[in-house]
Amino acid sequence: MKQIKKLIIFTLVCLTLTSCNSKTTDTTNDTSENPTANNDEPQSRDVFAMDTYMTLTAYGNNADEALNEAEAEIERLDALLSTGDENSEIYALNQNGTGTISEDTEILLDESEKLYTDTDGVFDITIYPVMDAWGFTTQNYRIPSDAELTELLKNVDASRIQYNKDEKKVTLPDDVKIDFGGIAKGYTSSKIMDIYKKCKVTSGMVSLGGNVQLLGAKPDGSSWRIAVQSPDDTNDYLGVLEAKDKAVITSGGYERYFEENGTTYHHIIDPATGYPARSGLKSVTIVSDDGTLADGLSTSLFIMGKEKACDFWKEHSDKFDMILMTDDNELYVSEGIADVFSSDLTTNIVKK
Repeated sequence: MKQIKKLIIFTLVCLTLTSCNSKTTDTTNDTSENPTANNDEPQSRDVFAMDTYMTLTAYGNNADEALNEAEAEIERLDALLSTGDENSEIYALNQNGTGTISEDTEILLDESEKLYTDTDGVFDITIYPVMDAWGFTTQNYRIPSDAELTELLKNVDASRIQYNKDEKKVTLPDDVKIDFGGIAKGYTSSKIMDIYKKCKVTSGMVSLGGNVQLLGAKPDGSSWRIAVQSPDDTNDYLGVLEAKDKAVITSGGYERYFEENGTTYHHIIDPATGYPARSGLKSVTIVSDDGTLADGLSTSLFIMGKEKACDFWKEHSDKFDMILMTDDNELYVSEGIADVFSSDLTTNIVKK
């Protein structure tokens, strides 16, 4: 009998002065009702969008205004980038095979192209039809045949996307469809940071599923403490990272999966095989100034596996750091964050 499981979880649990999950409403101070609220008290907002539970937290006189704008921005980007919403720009592009794109889509297309090149095709937004065949886009899970995957993989190649920058027009080859799901949440969290800064928020964070992005430090000047969840136990964590002004984004096969005949099939698809990646890694956490980059790399390094991920980090160590957990329960941390990451587990330091 087929068993289907889907976990909607916060991969990163925020250890702050107050809670940073769906319970933050217990400590929220609404400035619309309490205009003299202390600047050190957080304003929080819970949102469900992009198939993810999100929590926004901000400090400062304009925190409530910032949260209103951030929530509106999340809803706008969700409507713009959804592959399932018939009114979205991406849905129309996939259906028509061509179209004029917005500034946001142009940015995401450019970032996707860079990631595709840097990862040698591991990050590929044209994997969408393969994801759909597995049912991860609809939750109608199934195991595609080898023949079906072979046929679908013929059209997985982001380098074939044509883009006329002058006309802002994208043209997709026949049977090619795209999905920015691999970087959309990271891009969204970065946009929220821009809103926070514009509204002069002094400290803040956003948690979008497995994505956490931080603005500044906590109000007392100390670093935020982010617990990186264990891929084996949603009530446990691998360790705690101290960070300021960073995106901390985790990917793992435990986030979304189904089981059939005793085998687990997760949603992180290897574009080289069309099957869920079996790289020897359970989870990958990326720490970077850039939320979009961190989002894309968390998935890409998961597919690469430990050795290739470490080599990739050595070549790009100026842009990100990483935390890897292997199937053998070995923990690897890049040296750039080794001094600010603590764990009860034995930690292997990856050096340049």
